Amino acid sequence: MMRLEDTYRHKGLRKRLVDTLINKGISQKQVLRAVLKVPRHIFMDTAFVEHAYEDKAFAIGEGQTISQPYTVAFQTELLDVTPGEKILEIGTGSGYQSSILMEIGCNLYTIEYNKVLFEKAKRLLNRMGYKAHFICGDGTKGLLSAAPYDKILVTAGAPDIPVPLLKQLKVGGKLVIPVGDKKHQKMLRITKIEEDKFEKREFGNFSFVKLLGESGW
Repeated sequence: MMRLEDTYRHKGLRKRLVDTLINKGISQKQVLRAVLKVPRHIFMDTAFVEHAYEDKAFAIGEGQTISQPYTVAFQTELLDVTPGEKILEIGTGSGYQSSILMEIGCNLYTIEYNKVLFEKAKRLLNRMGYKAHFICGDGTKGLLSAAPYDKILVTAGAPDIPVPLLKQLKVGGKLVIPVGDKKHQKMLRITKIEEDKFEKREFGNFSFVKLLGESGW
């Protein structure tokens, strides 16, 4: 069983990573605190420990990646999380983004399409002491049983905005999702103004793995 070791060296590398994120424009204190606290190397293959605190994405198997720290911080900052909020995350992946959200203090529901990644992330996050609601299934359908949500975060590139996610968002809530083709997406933040009225803003270009499911690829 992998040891959940977090050394002074790891903490020093995280401090350097936080400085990098600040230089790239991340300013929300709760996001920076979470990145400083969460040991990213634990979510990666031991061969990559030396690279865990570089601002890069890395493969985690099953054709998926652990997102670049800047991307994780950027999406989290756009979501503007308040402790205690109910958040739906589409795409658990390695569990790194999930842990950042829980470190901020949200009540997290997280859905992963891939069974292998689902089991691995659930086991790891439980060992780390993070308590989330883990679901293995099609995230493009959302999770109606626990709706509505204060915020929804999608961590994979979608061809369009899945309608169920808009419906499951609270009035006043925010959905952050990368939308585009299979290689490049625009980061969107959708704010639900009224039940059938939404405000959409764009926040630059990104490249995510494909969102899988009925309303995905």
